[in-house]
Amino acid sequence: MSSRSADTGPERLLAVDPFSRPAVAAVGLVALFVTALATAQVTAAKVLALSLPVALPVVGPRILLPGAALAYAVTFFASDCLAELYGRRTAQVVVNVGFAMNFVVLALVWSTLAAPGVDPEVAAAFGTALGPTTNVVAGSLLAYVVSQNVDVVLFHAIRDRTGSANLWLRNLASTATSQAIDTVVFVSVAFLVAPTLLGVGDALPLAAVGALIVGQYLLKLLIAVLDTPFVYLVVGAVRE
Repeated sequence: MSSRSADTGPERLLAVDPFSRPAVAAVGLVALFVTALATAQVTAAKVLALSLPVALPVVGPRILLPGAALAYAVTFFASDCLAELYGRRTAQVVVNVGFAMNFVVLALVWSTLAAPGVDPEVAAAFGTALGPTTNVVAGSLLAYVVSQNVDVVLFHAIRDRTGSANLWLRNLASTATSQAIDTVVFVSVAFLVAPTLLGVGDALPLAAVGALIVGQYLLKLLIAVLDTPFVYLVVGAVRE
């Protein structure tokens, strides 16, 4: 961690002035990360179908992706801002504590699903909406812990080589690479590996798995490009 990051670590910021801009930003970014992560867990069961103006090779006329795609993209935005402002160790702590919190979210959701409901129809609808399959849970947890840690490590590896300039480069390169890993791991595990090994549901054909990977990654790459100005906005506002 750089001296600047060490001097502005969240523990020192909050001890000196909990209402300073860097301190409020640290709390806000951690809160944003956790909120987006929890939202991703409870929206992952819905599969979205986004129509395209023209059909693309491999993908076809529409992109299929989990409902958690946007919320999950926000977690990369928050972790990159944390890594830039407060250092690698802070970002990795947030990422790995967030991984543990995934299990808390799942335990709370599943305990609610298991509890008897007054209205059976409402309970059934609730279970359909919030009851992610074993395949989705396995894929999302493995993809999360691998891709988020890669994002933080790569972000700082690029920063160490290029210096403090070129924030856009480390933001785009780290997010684009980690999102590619996330997409490949999640889709492969959730729709191919887990169904084949665990026998839960049917495995998709390789062509369908490839279409899901390419389609999801294209959208995630677009989001990574669009969030770069907002990373500059947040970092600039905190450092003024």
